[in-house]
Amino acid sequence: MNGQPCIRGMRLTVRRVVEAVALYPERADIYRNYPELDPEDLRQALAFAAANLEDTAVETTAA
Repeated sequence: MNGQPCIRGMRLTVRRVVEAVALYPERADIYRNYPELDPEDLRQALAFAAANLEDTAVETTAA
């Protein structure tokens, strides 16, 4: 998958799972569209994404 992290050896990337969480308001919809996923897969994908985001503070000025 071009070096992108995947869900426990599946051909399903963490990015795709995080996008699905953002697109589908109901978890049941995610599981219906991706029956191979389980709740732990979603939790780990979100944890991985959060751990790999840059955490920087940007100073702004009030307008």
